[in-house]
Amino acid sequence: MKETILLISLTLFALTIMVAFFRVLRGPSMPDRVVGLDMIGVNLLSMIAIISIVLKTKAFLEVILILGILSFIGTIAFSKYLERGTIVERKSDH
Repeated sequence: MKETILLISLTLFALTIMVAFFRVLRGPSMPDRVVGLDMIGVNLLSMIAIISIVLKTKAFLEVILILGILSFIGTIAFSKYLERGTIVERKSDH
């Protein structure tokens, strides 16, 4: 019973990743695309966690942590770029 529920949840997470990928491709605006990328990251982390439960291993926990940090940094960088037009500000002497 537990395996069936986990497989159903994996299928639903895969479906939500496909919907988010459609949102990234079609838009309509750049903030919608950023939210779609963030949604893909969160759902991917959830899928990895479920796969870790199904395989009864703790080996994927480090992968989840690293992908979570990278997804967060990517979302912050995209948001800053959309807001200011640049990610890294450089001071000029002029």
